[in-house]
Amino acid sequence: YKLSVAPEMDIMEYCRKEWRGNTPVAKRMRKGYEAVAQKFASIRRVRGDNYCALRATLFQALSQAAQLPRCLQSEDFTMLPENLLSKYDWIKQWQLKQKLGRKMGEISDEIKEYLMLLRKKWKNISEIKSPIEKQEACDKLFKNEEEEYSLYEALKFLMLNTAIELYNDDKNGRRVPVFSWLLFARDTSSNPCQLMHNHLNHIGHSGGLEQVEMFLLAYTLQYTIQVYRLYKYSTDEFVTLYPNDPEEDWPVVTLITEDDRHYNIPVRMCQETML
Repeated sequence: YKLSVAPEMDIMEYCRKEWRGNTPVAKRMRKGYEAVAQKFASIRRVRGDNYCALRATLFQALSQAAQLPRCLQSEDFTMLPENLLSKYDWIKQWQLKQKLGRKMGEISDEIKEYLMLLRKKWKNISEIKSPIEKQEACDKLFKNEEEEYSLYEALKFLMLNTAIELYNDDKNGRRVPVFSWLLFARDTSSNPCQLMHNHLNHIGHSGGLEQVEMFLLAYTLQYTIQVYRLYKYSTDEFVTLYPNDPEEDWPVVTLITEDDRHYNIPVRMCQETML
C-alpha cells in the first residue's frame, strides 16, 4: 500500500528541507511556515494527485469528527442518485472511477455504494472517543486505496447535489451565497450539467479543485475550510476561509498550500493556541 497522508514531521524542519534558497519566493515561504508554526507544531504531507484537496479536507474532517455532517444524515440519503437521475438525465454521463475487472453496473447503484461507504466510515470514526484511536482509524482508512477513492467519488456526487440545489434556489429567487453566482458565472459551468461535464468529472482524473469549488466542498460538508496560502504571506489572503462568512457552528478544518493546487495538513495545535 501507499500511505496517502505521510506521518507527521516538524513543520520548520519540513520548511528548511523544502525551501533552502534565498530567492524572494523561498523567503516568503519560510515566513509563511514560521507563521503557521506559531499555531501548529507538525505537518503531514498529502499525496499529490488530483484528489489532493478532497483528500486533505476529508482526512482533517474525519480526524476530528464527532458526528455525521448534515449532508449524510437525511433518511433518504441513499436514494439521492436515483432521485437525481430521475430528474436529470444528463447525470448518466457522470464519470465513475474505473474499477478493475468489474463491469459497469447501474450508475446509481455504484454511487449509492460509495455514499453508503462514506456514511459508514464517518459514523464509525466519529464514534471513537480516544483521539489516538481515532487517528489510527483515519490512517488505516487512508491506506486502503480502493475505499479511499470511493469516498472521493461520494464527495464529488454530494457536491453536484449541492450545486443543483443552489442553482435551483437562485432560479426560484431564493437567497444563495455569493460563491454560487461565481460558480455559475464561469463560461465552463453556467449550469449544473456543465459543471459536471467540465469540472466535477475531471476532479481526480485530469484536474483538481479550483478556488470556487473549494467553497462548494465546504458548503456541501458544512465545514469551514481554513487555508494558509503561503505564497500570499503578508497579504490579507494569507489565511483564507471557505466560505468566507461561515456559520458559527460549523466545525473548522485547517490546510496549508504553497500554490492553491497542492494541499498539506498542519497538525498538533500548539498548547497556547488551544487556550
